[in-house]
Amino acid sequence: MKRVKLLFAILITGTILSSCTTIINDPFVELEEPISLEEVVSGYDLWYVDYHRTIGNGDVPFLSKAFTISFINGIMYANNNIVDIGRTGNGLGIDVGSYDTFNGLLETNHDLDGFHNFEVTIISNNEIEIHNRRQNISYFLIGYQVDEFDYDRLFYENIEYFLQEFIAWEKLTTQGGVPNAFDSENYLAFTPENNTTFYSSQDNFGTHVDILKWSYVGDYEVFDVAGFEDVKILTLYYEGEDIEEFELTVVNDDSIRLFNLNSQTTYDFRGRGFVQFLKGSKTKKDTKDIVRNDNRKRTKIKRQVKNRRNLK
Repeated sequence: MKRVKLLFAILITGTILSSCTTIINDPFVELEEPISLEEVVSGYDLWYVDYHRTIGNGDVPFLSKAFTISFINGIMYANNNIVDIGRTGNGLGIDVGSYDTFNGLLETNHDLDGFHNFEVTIISNNEIEIHNRRQNISYFLIGYQVDEFDYDRLFYENIEYFLQEFIAWEKLTTQGGVPNAFDSENYLAFTPENNTTFYSSQDNFGTHVDILKWSYVGDYEVFDVAGFEDVKILTLYYEGEDIEEFELTVVNDDSIRLFNLNSQTTYDFRGRGFVQFLKGSKTKKDTKDIVRNDNRKRTKIKRQVKNRRNLK
């Protein structure tokens, strides 16, 4: 009888409330009263965009670059940056546009990307799927209240994007270890080019980021570490087949620490030239030497896991 009762409740919801055509996929959800689409999307302070589960071959730009999205009193907010996440806009991020729930659709009007309509499917008590027919793409959103959202976890789950949010990383200190070639590399840059490109410079400390000369280029990869959520392995693959491998930890919103697993040297770096993604654009001018992507978007990253080794 539960399945019949649920179907009846869905039919009543669609008949009485033309503004809500939400679909219930969870057979354990009991609907005691009809719920409007507005109540669904505004029921949580913010929605984490679980981009790794995205389905489809299209793209809605403002969702592809957002870490969280919020729908509050007709205003749409987003966290597009990892830096300062949890503090910007009291955790909600920045105002990126407006929305409405009309005729069974979530209608959004992004300040730069324009109008996009979504069909909303309720998956569970705090999870929805929003589908854009025109782009043939579905995004999965997980709802949280601000005071229960784990911003630190989001930080480390998306650390590739944190590395990209500064034009360059300047080396501050070098401690211990065996002298090695990386000691002379004073700047690093991680760009959105295929989400895997890094640059390295031997320029003197204090050089302005707009005139840095990049001595080396290659690919990079970030690995999870078994048993540790707040430690990653950063591997730099230089052109010419040289490889440097580091244990990567985040000191704060503009500082990282790299521990060279071969030389046992610890390096501290500080971010220079913060690149803030506001409403789909950037407020900082990029270096002419690095091709950066004005339409940065998240990609589906599946990290491999490594064991922690060679630690001090």
